[in-house]
Amino acid sequence: MQSLLQLFSVPLRQRLSMLPSQIMQDLQEIRVREQRPLEIGWGRQYSFVSQTGGLSNNPDEAYRPNREDCAALLEMLTQHSLYTFEEELRRGFITVAGGHRIGLAGRTVLEQGKVKLLKDISSFNIRIAKEHKGCGNSIIPYVTDSTGQGCILHTLIVSPPQQGKTTLIRDLARIISKGPVSDSGTALRRGYKVGIVDERSEIAACVRGVPRFELGPRTDVLDGCPKAEGMMMMIRSMSPELLIVDEIGRPEDAAAIHEAIHAGIAVMATAHGLNYEDISRRPVLKELLHDQVFKRIVVLSSQSSVGSLEGIYDSQGRRLTLTSSGVHGLAEAREQGRAMVIRSGQQEGISLC
Repeated sequence: MQSLLQLFSVPLRQRLSMLPSQIMQDLQEIRVREQRPLEIGWGRQYSFVSQTGGLSNNPDEAYRPNREDCAALLEMLTQHSLYTFEEELRRGFITVAGGHRIGLAGRTVLEQGKVKLLKDISSFNIRIAKEHKGCGNSIIPYVTDSTGQGCILHTLIVSPPQQGKTTLIRDLARIISKGPVSDSGTALRRGYKVGIVDERSEIAACVRGVPRFELGPRTDVLDGCPKAEGMMMMIRSMSPELLIVDEIGRPEDAAAIHEAIHAGIAVMATAHGLNYEDISRRPVLKELLHDQVFKRIVVLSSQSSVGSLEGIYDSQGRRLTLTSSGVHGLAEAREQGRAMVIRSGQQEGISLC
């Protein structure tokens, strides 16, 4: 967190540094808006930061970053070279060391009807990236084949923004890449070659091409590449056994997923959505669900703590839940065409992260 604070101007840094330590540990977002109240997101709530570094629900009491604060932040984010970060400015976000992603808003410059550049940047959304090793352990039995072959099932992870889907898929990559010597205690028969297409640089947090998060010994990362194109590049060049992508939703994403599956490669992806019903109404995801592409749909809850499990569904939309008999019980339930009853773990909101 200290390295992240160094990006801010002295006035901003001083006020953020005065926040209580527990708030700093739970920090998820810092929102800097020129001439508007400084705001933070922590836990499941938002508060303004006062002139003295305290928390307030009254925007009139908040510190208001000025032009100098915003200019200094942009200078640090672009390492004093706006030209070098022209592509990131066009896309509207910059990822810094540690995997923290800074969303940007300002005035767009168009060329032939498409965004060429973002100028006069006056809003920054600093999203704090956090690594939670082990949060995928309880999911592994349900995304691996229960026949004993240890195959990875095509899986879609769904949640609203900031509910832990990227954190979860990152840990699944680590566990699957590492294999049976991992700390998951699962029946993975071996480690798998994992290819991650990290379009937004959030899964791996690469700096100069090197991941800053632990992703396992057999993982390769294509950083900053569009998902559809990146999946094809990975298939041609790195022969992955599992492809991982974040935030699918475009027709070209679906086409690339079909190509990967036809090539015999397992796919894990994330998507924005409130629940299973929500994603089944979105055109691209609706088609993938109709074709039963994903054998497991993991839905994270927006009702309890970040990373809580709402449910796991099979390719036909039937809800599957934890049992003491583990994978064997899951196979029996699938064969009988019925959902299993929760008999172990928490009854609701099983915490993953």
